[in-house]
Amino acid sequence: MIKYSTPGFSPGLDELIKAHQIIQPWIHRTPVFTNSWFNKKSGAELFFKCENFQVSGSFKARGAVHAVFRLSAQDAARGVATHSSGNHAAALSRAAGLRNIPAYIVMPENAPSVKVNGVKNYGGIIRFCEPVLEARETGLQEIVRATGAYFIPPYNHEHIILGQASAALELMQEVPGLDIIIAPVGGGGLLSGTSLAAKRLRPDITVYGAEPEQANDAFLSFKAGHIIPANPDTIADGLRTSLGDITFGVIRTFTDDILTASEAQIISSMRDVWERMKIIIEPSCSVPLAAIASRPELFEGKKVGVILTGGNVDLDKLPWSPR
Repeated sequence: MIKYSTPGFSPGLDELIKAHQIIQPWIHRTPVFTNSWFNKKSGAELFFKCENFQVSGSFKARGAVHAVFRLSAQDAARGVATHSSGNHAAALSRAAGLRNIPAYIVMPENAPSVKVNGVKNYGGIIRFCEPVLEARETGLQEIVRATGAYFIPPYNHEHIILGQASAALELMQEVPGLDIIIAPVGGGGLLSGTSLAAKRLRPDITVYGAEPEQANDAFLSFKAGHIIPANPDTIADGLRTSLGDITFGVIRTFTDDILTASEAQIISSMRDVWERMKIIIEPSCSVPLAAIASRPELFEGKKVGVILTGGNVDLDKLPWSPR
């Protein structure tokens, strides 16, 4: 298995700010929205960081650009490689294109077509595999051996985490005085970065991760104190991965708790955003809102930052459409 391992990864605020400065020319500073209907429903004041408007359609652009632009010229010349169900694949393909280097992407054969097309549009070279982790890792190892490409994983990597932290930095700069910040968690790159940024800026802020009940490995791992692999069966395709050793270490240290939500709550919250905010988000984005709905007592009367992670949706397979 190809993996990174940096025990005790705990960057300071200066490192987070440096990462933000590196990526600024290549990403959007996404807007922060509020919505009176959601505020009334939750009893809280919600501020949505809209990464669905990010380049490549998700927050993944941040980490991918940072990781690619931190490569030496010698390493970059070999190209980059990863395995991903979609958003990281597209983001890495785009970032590689900015440095005029190839990106080799291993994708499960059941990846959403909108995400496959995104990778192709950015020039990524796709190799499809069976939709299981072993097949993804085997395919990746073969590509790395054949091409010498530099592996940039979707989440379990220091430079990925530092890049993802920039979304929370921007949110907290724009909306001072947040009581809580909540982000979805799959592999944990975004939640790690969010937790680091939030706690470095405001040690007293509360940070929650949000996860589907049917892919609750982060919740179980957080409670158990060791990584419990995912056994996912959720519509939130971006959250079907297990935590890595680096992300788990950061989350255990800097995240206050992991909340979960049912599939019905996830779908309902996604539709509410489409109807009430008139913006497109993918199922993974709605998990924090669904978690807020499932535990309203934690948020009532609070000023809450919510990271909406992406908007890459297969419009032919909407979760509320007839099957």
